[in-house]
Amino acid sequence: MSAYDSPRLIADIGGTFARFALETAPGHLEQVASLRCAEHADFLSTVQAYLATLEEPTAIRHAGIAIANPVDGDLVRMTNYHWQFSIEQTREQLGFETLVVVNDFTALAMAVPRLSADERRAIGHGVPREPSVVGVLGAGTGLGLSGLIPASGGWVALGTEGGHGSFSPRDEREIAILRHAWKQYGHVSFERLCSGPGLELIYRALAEQGGQALPPLTAPDITQRALSGVDPLCRDTVDTFCGILGTAASNLAVTLGAFGGVYIGGGIVPRLGDYFERSPFRARFEERGRFSDYVRAIPTYVITANNATFMGVSAILDAQLRTLETRVGGAILEQIRRSLDKLSPAEKRVASHVLAHPRAALNAPIADIARAADVSQPTVIRFCRSLGCEGLSDFKLRLASGLTGTIPITHTQVTGQDSTVELGEKVLSNTAAAILRVREQLNREAIERAITLLDGAHRIELHAQGHFAMVAQDAQFKFLRLGLPTSTCTDPRVQSLSAAVLEPGDVVIAISGSGTLQDLLDMVEVAHQRGAKVIAITSSHSPLAKRSDVVLPVDHEEDVSTHLPMVSRVLQLLAIDILAVGVALRRSGENPTYDGAGSLPAKSVQPGVSASLPLARLTTHSR
Repeated sequence: MSAYDSPRLIADIGGTFARFALETAPGHLEQVASLRCAEHADFLSTVQAYLATLEEPTAIRHAGIAIANPVDGDLVRMTNYHWQFSIEQTREQLGFETLVVVNDFTALAMAVPRLSADERRAIGHGVPREPSVVGVLGAGTGLGLSGLIPASGGWVALGTEGGHGSFSPRDEREIAILRHAWKQYGHVSFERLCSGPGLELIYRALAEQGGQALPPLTAPDITQRALSGVDPLCRDTVDTFCGILGTAASNLAVTLGAFGGVYIGGGIVPRLGDYFERSPFRARFEERGRFSDYVRAIPTYVITANNATFMGVSAILDAQLRTLETRVGGAILEQIRRSLDKLSPAEKRVASHVLAHPRAALNAPIADIARAADVSQPTVIRFCRSLGCEGLSDFKLRLASGLTGTIPITHTQVTGQDSTVELGEKVLSNTAAAILRVREQLNREAIERAITLLDGAHRIELHAQGHFAMVAQDAQFKFLRLGLPTSTCTDPRVQSLSAAVLEPGDVVIAISGSGTLQDLLDMVEVAHQRGAKVIAITSSHSPLAKRSDVVLPVDHEEDVSTHLPMVSRVLQLLAIDILAVGVALRRSGENPTYDGAGSLPAKSVQPGVSASLPLARLTTHSR
C-alpha cells in the first residue's frame, strides 16, 4: 500500500454532524473527527475548524465530500440543514486543487463492493446473485436511497432522492400515523417517518392514538428506552419504524430488481444491533403479495463498517483523479511535476510559479506570469511548448481541465498584449462561461409558464430600449415566422401609448439588462392594469423582475456606460430562442424533439414557413 503524494481530505456531511478524516494511503484513514454542524456558521468554517485541529500543518491537494443532499451543479443547498455553498468558490477558499462533492448515499453505495464479510450483517435469508443490481438505503437525519448497477467490470452509482417517495401505510396503525402526519405536512414521504425526526413523529402519533399525554422524547431517547425494554411505547415506536423501513426497502428492491441485495446504512439502524434482526423489518420486506417469492430471494444486510461512507467517497475521488490523469490534456500539473528535470532553469521558474499558483496562472496574462516567474515572455511560451501545448492559450485550457475536470466558469480579461488567437479564445470563453452560469439559473416552471402564455397570446409585444432593441427585433422575426401576431416597441413614448391599448390575452416581453428603466416599469404597470401579462428577460433581482408575471433571469453585469453590452445580448437572444423553440414544439401537437442541428420538424410551424433556429446546444425534449 503506497502512500499518496499528499493526504486527501475525506468528509461526510449530515444534517447534525460533519465527520472528517485524512486518507494518507488507499483505505488508510487518520485523524478522524466529528464536528457538530450547529456549532459552526457554514460549511466552509466547519472544514476550516477541522483543518485547525490537525496535529501538524498538512498540504492537502485533493478532497472528497459526501453530503446529505442532491448535488447538481456548482451550488449546493442542503435539504435538512440551512447550509449552502458554491463548490468551486469553496475549493478556491480552501486552496485545494480538486474538490469532489457527491450525494452521501451515492458514496455509501460505492462502498458496498468494498465491504468485507465482517463489515455487514445479514438480516433474514436470501443469496445474492453476481453480478446484479444492489440497493442501498439508510435512515439518519433523512432517508437516503441509492443503487449500484454493474457495468464494464465496475459499478455505476445512482444518485436518487427516493426517500421523498410517498409513504404507503400497510395497516390501521400506520393509517393513523399518516393522519397524524397530515396535520403537519401536505405530503408525507417515507423520509418523514424513516428518519430521526420520523421516530419522534411516530412516537407522538402512537401516544395520541393511545390517548396518552406524554412528554416529547428525542430520537436517541426513544431508541435507548426501546433497547433497554423499560418503555413499551418506545418499543412499539421502534418496531413500527422498522416495519415501515421494511416497506421502503422492499419498494427499492422491486423497483431496481436488486438481486445483488439491499444494504441498510445510516445513523439509526446499525445502532439497533440484534434488536433490528428481531424487528418486523424482514417480515415486512417479504410482504409483497404476488411478489413475495420474488423479494424473499433477495438478501438484506446491515452495514456495520464504521467508515463506509468514507470508503465510498475515497473510491469516487480516486476515480475522478484517475479520469483527470488519463484525459487528453488533463492532469497538467502532474505533467509539470514529472517534467521538472527536463526543463531549463528559466522554465523551471515558470513551472514553480504555476505549481504554487495554478489559479492565478489560469487567469493571468503572459506579462504577469513572466514577471512573477522572473523570466521573459518568450520563456513562458517555450515552457508551454515543452509540455506539448501549442502556446499559452492551449496550456491554459489544459490547465483548466486538469483543475476542474471541465471548462471553468470564469471570466478572463482581454488585454492589449493578447495575440489575435488569445483574444478570440478569451471572448468565446467568457461568453461560454456566462451561458453556463445562466444555464444553472434555468427554471423549468418559469419557462413552461412563459411558453404557455405565448402560445395562447392574442398578440405579443416586445418592449426594449437602447442597446437591447436588437434583441426585441430578433424576437419579433422569430415569433412572426411561427405565425404569432408580434410587434416591437423600442421608443419610450410608443411603449407608453401601446401599453394603453393592450387587452386581456395580450402578452408583453420586456427585455432589459439592469431592469431598472423607469419607462419600462411604468409600461408594466399600465399593461397589468389593462389585463395583459408580462414576461421579463432581465436581472433576477431587479424591479422589472419583481413586477413581472414570469421572469427568465439573465444575470450578467456589463458597464454599458463605457461599451456596448455584448454577452448580455447573447444571453437574451438565447432566452428568446428557448421560448421560440418551446412554442414551436407546443404548437406541433406531436411533442417532437429539437434535433440539435438547428432545425425543427416541418410540422412544428405553418406550411411554407422555415423553422430553422440557431439553438444548436440548448436542446429541448418535450415531455
